[in-house]
Amino acid sequence: MRIFVTGASGFIGTEVSRELRDAGHQVVGLARSDASAQTLRNAGYEVLRGSLDDLDSLRRGALEADGVINLAFDNFGMRTDFMRSVQQDQIAVEAMLEVLEGTNKPFVNTSGTMVLSFLGRLGTEGDVLDSSFPRVGTENVVIDSASRSIRSSTVRLAPTVHGEGDLHGFVPGLINIAREKGFSGYVGDGMNRWPSVHVLDAAHLYRLALESAPAGSRLHGVGEGGIAFKEIAEAIGRHLNVQVQSVAADDVADHFSYLSMFVSWDNPSSNTITRELVKWEPTHAGLIEDVDKGFYFNTPLS
Repeated sequence: MRIFVTGASGFIGTEVSRELRDAGHQVVGLARSDASAQTLRNAGYEVLRGSLDDLDSLRRGALEADGVINLAFDNFGMRTDFMRSVQQDQIAVEAMLEVLEGTNKPFVNTSGTMVLSFLGRLGTEGDVLDSSFPRVGTENVVIDSASRSIRSSTVRLAPTVHGEGDLHGFVPGLINIAREKGFSGYVGDGMNRWPSVHVLDAAHLYRLALESAPAGSRLHGVGEGGIAFKEIAEAIGRHLNVQVQSVAADDVADHFSYLSMFVSWDNPSSNTITRELVKWEPTHAGLIEDVDKGFYFNTPLS
């Protein structure tokens, strides 16, 4: 199939595109910059110039493809204007769905398990939230598009998608903060849990979703269902040779900066339905194992 991939040159998109190519699919990558376009061409992919704000390019990419995987999201907006990024994402998704209506083509979107943090229990693929939650509105639009003859699905990614090449995710952010503050911190007793997934396992899931997920499916890109935040902080502390300690509640915003709204969330998440539905089995290294390999500390971080 000819697959239009937004975010194709990013950390996750690079592996998703490679997974698609190796399975015999043709990749058309959306490129916002000359550098991204050249990266995609060097990998042997077709390039469509455009951006999430260029709705005509998104419509063209979706219309001319046999399927779409939407990975692009303005993650840097999380540091400045997160809600603008959320709104931009939904407008972009609606534009692509508009031209796919009635085609029964697959559309795989991206969300996150963090939307389930407010449940107070293990989150599952069967959990449906109100569209007022950030990013859930887009997720629900995608799922509802199944009624418009689109084979739509959403992959809720774990907050920590890890692996070599991860420069801008939560783990690099926490490492940078620990370097700046001189210690690796956690909130309270640090027993709140974050799920994780290796980027190669995530890439494989996106391909399976594209090829076989039933219309209206919610899938969990979760390899490990919940790692204690303190354990992550301890792994970072070991490698930086700094103390590991709890951050007082009044100091959380100052210490963790743009990550402060997430660091205390408890987000245990299941992958049982996903594994059964698309026959997905995570096989790569876990988060702590990856951190202990050391590559996160050998790469300049921003």
